[in-house]
Amino acid sequence: MALLELKHVVAGYGGAPILNGVNMAIDQSDIGVIVGPNGAGKSTTLKAIFGLLKVTGGTVEFLGESIANSLPDKLVPKGLSFVPQEKNVFTSMTVEENLEMGAFTRRDDFSETMQWVYEMFPVLAEKRRQPTGELSGGQRQMVAMGRALMSKPKLLMLDEPSAGLSPRYVIEIFETIVRVNQEGVGVLMVEQNARQALAFASKGFVLAQGQNRFTGTGAELIADPEVAKSFLGG
Repeated sequence: MALLELKHVVAGYGGAPILNGVNMAIDQSDIGVIVGPNGAGKSTTLKAIFGLLKVTGGTVEFLGESIANSLPDKLVPKGLSFVPQEKNVFTSMTVEENLEMGAFTRRDDFSETMQWVYEMFPVLAEKRRQPTGELSGGQRQMVAMGRALMSKPKLLMLDEPSAGLSPRYVIEIFETIVRVNQEGVGVLMVEQNARQALAFASKGFVLAQGQNRFTGTGAELIADPEVAKSFLGG
């Protein structure tokens, strides 16, 4: 049984659907990367999974349970976390306060999880008392990811985690995503740096016009001449 499985998902923002039959399956050991042109439905897929817009067709299952149109506050305790591309930190709060907010659904002692997050992102431990709004873009992205990890998810979903970051932070964020996955957290991410992200993806999904165009391992998609020509810049 897949950790997350989408079958023939139709979803959108109320008008004509953006997703027109998307299929996807992710195991807890996977890093899944969704790529495709602007308007393909990449971010819409993550939002549909996380209950941020209406699924009008198909099925969305998490650990074998239907979660279509479930609200985020019901999904986080089940083991699903989502980091949106924008407005993903509380800028007036300190780094540590942001991380504590990520544990809002937990009733147990989360100090060990916070220590683990600080081990994943050592720079956050150094800046734990600093307002998040004072950090660089790359460091704010680390705070957003760290906060999402505080709920101890089985699956971490990331929308364009490298957007707007310097090349140094892009590499650092990608290396951390791999480490998080090696610690037992499945990852499903949308990424504009398609070739870089597919290089470490166990599963890749190319979307176009709200439908699957290609599916395979990251290495298979990079090696596919048609994918390279149409979606990876040659």
